[in-house]
Amino acid sequence: MTDSPHGILDRGDEAPPPRTLLDVLRATAVAFPEASALEDARGALSYRELLARVVAVAGRLNGAGVRRGDRVGIRMPSGSRELYVSILAVMAAGAAYVPVDADDPQERADLVFGEALIRGVIVGDGDYLPTPHDDELGAPAEEEDVALFAGQPPHPSTSTVSLVTPPTPADGAWIIFTSGSTGTPKGVAVSHRSAAAFVDAEARLFLQDEPIGPGDRVLAGLSVAFDASCEEMWLAWRHGACLVPAPRSLVRSGMDLGPWLTTHGITIVSTVPTLAALWPAESLENVRLLIFGGEACPPDLVDRLAVEGREVWNTYGPTEATVVACAALVKAGEPVRIGLPLDGWVLAVVDPEGNPVASGETGELIIGGVGLARYLDPVKDAEKYAPFLSLGWDRAYRSGDLVRFDPAGLLFQGRADDQVKVGGRRIELGEIENALQNLPGVSGAAAAVRTTDAGNQVLVGYLAVGDPSAFDRGAALLRLREELPAALVPLLAVVGDLPTRTSGKVDRAALPWPLPDLDPHEANLDPALRELASQWQAVLGLPVSDPADNFFDLGGGSLAAAQLVARIRVRDPEFTVADIYAHPRLGAMAEEVASRVGDRSTGESTHIVPPTPRRMQLLQTLLGVPLFVLSGFRWLLYLLTASTILSWFGGFEALPTASPGFLIVGLLIFATPFGRMAIAVVCARLLLSGISAGDYPRGGGVHLRLWLAEQVAHQVGAVSLAGAPWISYYARALGARIGPDVDLHSLPPVTGMLRIGAGAAIEPEVDLSGYWIDGDTLRIGAVRIGANSTVGARSTLLPGARIGKNAAIAPGSSVFGRVPAGQLWAGSPAAREGKADQWWDPVRPPRRTRWLIAYGSSAIVLSLLPIVAFAAGGVIVAVAIRHAPTLADAAWRSLAALIPATLVSGVILAGLVVVLVRLLSLGLAEGIFPVRARVGWQVWTVERLLDLARTLLFPLYSSLFTPVWLRMLGATVGRDVEASTVLLLPSMTTIRDGAFLADDTLVASYELGGGRVRIARAEIGTRAFLGNSGMAGAGHRVPRDGLVAVLSAAPRKSKPGSSWLGSPPVRLRRTAATADESRTFAPPTYLRVARALWELCRIVPVFVTCAVGLGVLFTLAALVEAWGTLAAVLLSGVVMLAAGAVAAGASTVGKWLLVGRIRVGEHPLWSSFVWRSEVSDTFVEMVSAPWFAQAAAGTPALVWWLRSLGASIGRGVWCDSYWLPEADLVTLGDASTVNRGCVVQTHLFHDRIMSMDTVILDAGATIGPHSVILPAARIGAHATVGPASLVMRGEFVPDRTRWSGNPIGPWREVTIADYHATVS
Repeated sequence: MTDSPHGILDRGDEAPPPRTLLDVLRATAVAFPEASALEDARGALSYRELLARVVAVAGRLNGAGVRRGDRVGIRMPSGSRELYVSILAVMAAGAAYVPVDADDPQERADLVFGEALIRGVIVGDGDYLPTPHDDELGAPAEEEDVALFAGQPPHPSTSTVSLVTPPTPADGAWIIFTSGSTGTPKGVAVSHRSAAAFVDAEARLFLQDEPIGPGDRVLAGLSVAFDASCEEMWLAWRHGACLVPAPRSLVRSGMDLGPWLTTHGITIVSTVPTLAALWPAESLENVRLLIFGGEACPPDLVDRLAVEGREVWNTYGPTEATVVACAALVKAGEPVRIGLPLDGWVLAVVDPEGNPVASGETGELIIGGVGLARYLDPVKDAEKYAPFLSLGWDRAYRSGDLVRFDPAGLLFQGRADDQVKVGGRRIELGEIENALQNLPGVSGAAAAVRTTDAGNQVLVGYLAVGDPSAFDRGAALLRLREELPAALVPLLAVVGDLPTRTSGKVDRAALPWPLPDLDPHEANLDPALRELASQWQAVLGLPVSDPADNFFDLGGGSLAAAQLVARIRVRDPEFTVADIYAHPRLGAMAEEVASRVGDRSTGESTHIVPPTPRRMQLLQTLLGVPLFVLSGFRWLLYLLTASTILSWFGGFEALPTASPGFLIVGLLIFATPFGRMAIAVVCARLLLSGISAGDYPRGGGVHLRLWLAEQVAHQVGAVSLAGAPWISYYARALGARIGPDVDLHSLPPVTGMLRIGAGAAIEPEVDLSGYWIDGDTLRIGAVRIGANSTVGARSTLLPGARIGKNAAIAPGSSVFGRVPAGQLWAGSPAAREGKADQWWDPVRPPRRTRWLIAYGSSAIVLSLLPIVAFAAGGVIVAVAIRHAPTLADAAWRSLAALIPATLVSGVILAGLVVVLVRLLSLGLAEGIFPVRARVGWQVWTVERLLDLARTLLFPLYSSLFTPVWLRMLGATVGRDVEASTVLLLPSMTTIRDGAFLADDTLVASYELGGGRVRIARAEIGTRAFLGNSGMAGAGHRVPRDGLVAVLSAAPRKSKPGSSWLGSPPVRLRRTAATADESRTFAPPTYLRVARALWELCRIVPVFVTCAVGLGVLFTLAALVEAWGTLAAVLLSGVVMLAAGAVAAGASTVGKWLLVGRIRVGEHPLWSSFVWRSEVSDTFVEMVSAPWFAQAAAGTPALVWWLRSLGASIGRGVWCDSYWLPEADLVTLGDASTVNRGCVVQTHLFHDRIMSMDTVILDAGATIGPHSVILPAARIGAHATVGPASLVMRGEFVPDRTRWSGNPIGPWREVTIADYHATVS
């Protein structure tokens, strides 16, 4: 910027080179011919197609007599491609376009078109109507109208045809009419030189680090009669982005436009602050450039919307200076400026004498430079664009706006005259007062802008009427609507006299406000009407006293309707703008609200949840040492066994050894399934003796005993027993009653409170625990499953659940109460779906003993598989440490061998998994087979093997290698597939091109029933999405472009593009977001290489966890060497705790080094943040989880670690889950509860875009077992969300209420069985 004296900001010498808007469009079309230029309801037009249509329509206009220098009116419905093609075609024909909104009165259109002396007007769907004065202008006039878009669209190659009479930079581009102080609108003509300079200058401002390009989508939400629409159009067409018009109905509704922005992938928005203030912040999650203009921008709006990853600009500019004259990049917490001039513009701030002001002083803004337009009226032009002698300017525009001069950027101070802005539209009050003065019976009129209690700016027309009783308000409004645009029709207030100044002019500051009419509380209205009337007055500014009053007749518009909706939603969250249009009268609206609100009780409670007692937390911490002895002793046994075997080969004298007898006894007790079962059973029986079903305090003695029993089962590895042939014996040993011929493929409860009737079948991952923590209450109860009934995978049976004989529970369901015999129940909470479908033969197959042995052998092989792989790596370590003179020297040598040993173990483990899965998949086909037979054994072993693999081989998942890995296992996998920790039956799985499988998905899993197993193919369609913990069972499919939401199941059949939520699935309305495909589905090669390099880093956490393991082994060896085996056993718990602390610390350091502080925002799949985040997750799953997080569930230690990752966690929190993917975004208030299996899901990955937001549990809030809470959701203070529930994105659970379900609903809809009886 040129050095200038005080009061002047000069960028006049930096103007972009001269060219026309057609030059801009053609340059973009050459650079991005196939990029989308315009997308309406019928689809998208590429730049090549758009230019071809523009050239064709320009030719037809030329044939109809339009010549260079002419003016052509545009009056077409908003949002269509024909509108925008017509605008461009008029300019391509050498003419200037003159827009009038299709909804404006005919009187205004006649005035505008008459003043502009248009050659013709384009109306409707593209009909050109010549005007009668064509002959007077000396050009031939068509006798008939011309259909500009008749016939087939031109071939894109015709875009290369040259224009007959292309415009020059000096020619007019558009003429837009603004409000006139004399009551007559005034036309402002803008040349191509000014317009193109404006477009090019803005290109130098916005998003310089990541320029606008073909991946961007620009909102077109403004009327083309408003000059800011030019900014919308050319933000797209200057850069190769796509212009996306929004439906006029949504623009009018205001707040309903917000969600549309998200679903349509809008990334760039230019709008007025009033409209943006109505949108929830999450509706702008895709927007990376937000431009405000048209009116003053409130600082609080900037504070809310100026977030990381988004540029927010505040712009200023009158139509007379070509849309925008200056702009400022605004940031939260800083003053909101209108900024510095665009390149080519010159700004001056002058005092009343016309002299530039000093810094910090206020004066009128004067504009000069390349952007100056001209008035059609020569007299007006000479007046407003006169030379400014004190500045030495030959031509200048006097804006009438007051600004404070600051070299860092101007600050807007208000209007110096009667011109105002309402809703982004500049209005001169004289035009409105002129129309008011002409109303019958009005002796005097004044117009003013006032602010309602809701902060809504409204125009008020004050009328001095000779006989108020004879004044017809309705007739006056009807006439005003015929004469004025809708935005200029004011509220009408009848006053006795108009206050005046000494000069005789109306004193607008003295006009009454609020209006001195009847207060709603004094009106003869019932309480419900009175409350609604007060809300009307708050947004309209006009008192309401009659139930027949019409909201729109009283001046209500789209913005006022949106303000009213926001107030009504306090009582009825589902009330919409459409409801106001449907019930515009006060009485009818009040009745509608009353009928909808009704009784919405959700079980509101007055109970205050106290923090978890410190006594419990202290005891948990102290008991950590003896608990960890259980796992520490097992590690010591492995060490002594390996070193004793190595001692037979010589050269390992530095390692401790033990007698074979000690090792055999120890391994039988601590390493074999039978020994581990015995330890878990003995401890559970002792700890839980005397405990009966009922309610107990969280953190009390019963809770401590139950937690300790669960911890023992975890430490000895009982979780690996699920589905093994001895699982029923284990359950019976715990106290459960298991009938004959039961297929139990899930873990029994440590409480023993389980009854399963003969022949029942429980599929994998069913929660039979029979307890959960509800606030500060531990609820324990029995679970009863009737004979020959089935329970689907991933279901949750709550305390007191009782399933009748021959009943069926669908996968993913939650059962709170009684399920009658023979019925099928599904969903969360489960509800009757009909009669249970017994798809199996009623005659049970024989239970052959040899297959029982096969199951047992598989279980043992599965437990030995990791040991075999680690032993292979151990050979490398053994070679490295052989002949080491001391234990310390051996430790250092083992560290040197760590990397090759780890790689060998990983390769061998992966190879064994692939070979075994391939062998076990031979001969598998769709059908129904006995559980105790070849196929039943094969599918159980494959699924258990792959469940083990996704834990031990975690780095292979959620990576570029995952599709390759799945193909190696035998699955049919297409191109560009993204898959996370999916559990599947490979030979029965088909995943099509571009599909996305999120975390913990389950595909083609087997079904159990009647002693038989059913397997069938499952398919994930092209570009389909299966959400976190989603299921696509045997015979089910996710359709092409379909979506199965979080915690939901795929239907058996569905249409392409459909979306599904819940289990059983119900149809979900959704519009897929669009984004730059180079960052989602079609990345360039360099991004693939970059991602591959980052994914190679995922081996680092594996090295770290193996290093921790080596550290444990050598520390235990040192203890044996120093103090003997007994001391090593006693101190092994301390060693394991120290290893856990090291692992947790390593994960924390990894998180902060890799991703730092995580903030609300979004990142496409092919971006560095996502890849770095996956490496960080690998640290959690491979380092922290096995050594620390799993064992620390429910303890203060887990809370401390989560805080170290960035989570905000209060006092006395009970947290049973470490699944807080982006801990920085999580807030757990004092005394809150996160139950087992919960996912605090702070991100979603729909449409391959990682969208992140906060999740908050306020003080005392509870989320039940296996529930998921999605981003931007919040659970209020002391509220409860029950088990197996889904809290939707952005949802708020009110304080002290109870909810449950998938998705959540009021708790009163959940039927709970009485579980307080002791099991007999």
